[in-house]
Amino acid sequence: MYDEMTERIDTAVISRKIPEEIRSNHKGFYEWNPEITSKNHQPIVQVLIDGKDQKGVDSEGNVLPTLVYMAREKRPQHHHNFKAGAMNALIRVSSVISNSPVIMNVDCDMYSNNNDTIRDALCFFLDEEMGHKIGFVQYPQNYNNMTKNNLYGNSLHVINEVEMGGMDSLGGPLYVGTGCFHRREILCGKRFTKDYQEDWNGGIKGRIQDTSIGEIEEKAKSLATCTYEHDTQWGDEIGLKYGCPVEDVITGLAIHCRGWESVYSNPTRPAFMGLGPTTLAQTLLQHKRWSEGSFSIFLSKYCPFLFGHGKTNLRHQMGYCIYGLWAPNSLPTLYYVVIPSLALLKGIPLFPKITSPWIAPFIYAFCVKNMYSLYEALSCGDTLKGWWNGQRMWLVKRITSFLFGAIDTVRKLLGLSKMTFVVTPKVSVEDESKRYEEEIMEFGSSTPEYVIIATIALLNLVCLLGGLSQIMTGAWNIHLDAFSPQLILCGMLVITNMPFYEAMFLRNDKGKIPFTVTLASFGFVMLDFLVPIV
Repeated sequence: MYDEMTERIDTAVISRKIPEEIRSNHKGFYEWNPEITSKNHQPIVQVLIDGKDQKGVDSEGNVLPTLVYMAREKRPQHHHNFKAGAMNALIRVSSVISNSPVIMNVDCDMYSNNNDTIRDALCFFLDEEMGHKIGFVQYPQNYNNMTKNNLYGNSLHVINEVEMGGMDSLGGPLYVGTGCFHRREILCGKRFTKDYQEDWNGGIKGRIQDTSIGEIEEKAKSLATCTYEHDTQWGDEIGLKYGCPVEDVITGLAIHCRGWESVYSNPTRPAFMGLGPTTLAQTLLQHKRWSEGSFSIFLSKYCPFLFGHGKTNLRHQMGYCIYGLWAPNSLPTLYYVVIPSLALLKGIPLFPKITSPWIAPFIYAFCVKNMYSLYEALSCGDTLKGWWNGQRMWLVKRITSFLFGAIDTVRKLLGLSKMTFVVTPKVSVEDESKRYEEEIMEFGSSTPEYVIIATIALLNLVCLLGGLSQIMTGAWNIHLDAFSPQLILCGMLVITNMPFYEAMFLRNDKGKIPFTVTLASFGFVMLDFLVPIV
């Protein structure tokens, strides 16, 4: 059935025409014609299943809930505000159909995995002691296509188990854009008051019982036009906020600053499951958008320390800023992976001797950080190799995704570029999927990110071999203990980069690093040797 549906869609796209047989069976298709496109069309709303219709049952006779199709109006001359604009249109349209007091949103590449999820969320909202304080209930973002050893570090185990759970004790987790239940009123700008009481009958009163489906659809269409939000508070004080690639985070922060708390629910059986990135390119793209959006929040009037001052506690603000500082973290990381290695090659010691007591703080920081990171990963369900892969991916993301995220954020602040919203692709071809299942890293194309990765990997390899040869031959007349910290650091980086050396020199499949990337990296490494280390 899925293959047949795919064929029908592909045929319609190629011919730019809906077959008459299908048009006659579905009245919504009469709204579409060859002149309109996905970016230029009128608002379309159709009630596919009316939950009040006794004929709306499944094959076993169970009553089906109301199901509505909506395509908000889009015109080239009007900014549609990406996902936030779609969410706000859905909030308005649903208000004339059900007007339910609670709204759940789930991304299109996720599905429900636990039939107790809605009941659990309602238990938080209905709690006699704390329920009136809860603005939204957030479930973790879980993926069902992760490899055993978490090849690209996308499982988010530590973030889900430790960081989000920790924020739950400070006022609540941030809103991550999917797997979330909101009170309708808080999405419409309501502030928290101690005497707040939810009107649980609002949904029944909100829809006039004798209103026809046609009248409801026409009313809903008027709420999904391009011009409806003009000169209103939508996208600012009402609904999801506009002007940021991570509209979910900034919306959640605004809800917390209006006095509401949130709850993090992480049941043993995941509430929602979805698809995570399965190639390195997809992973880097996703984290570039996340880091860029969070950094733009940090540099805007919505910076948690400024916007949340006096509204949320300091620790809650710091919890938000963990992600806001991902992008600028790329700069010290680049220094960390380049300068000590170059200094080793050129015979310049940067750390105290290994026999000096002043080396103790460096050893302490290195050991404790990695031991605690390993403990977190293992306690959250990762394998030892999975933790190691995660460490490699944090390094890769910092020198690529976070770096480009920081650069693009600064460019936008200077007015040199405009905000975009890039959806992370989750589809891979058969060869890529097979390599992913075998936990072989995927490259295959020439991108600036791969040039940076290959350059750093080659630089550390050359510096380690060159530094060792100089020390062994006694060329510098310096004892080994003066360079031991740099040798250890450079050696660890070389071990971390082993999959990249394989992709450059040993692999012959389509997913290897292209020769042009390797060649460019060699050129940059040669240039590095000409740079003096002061």
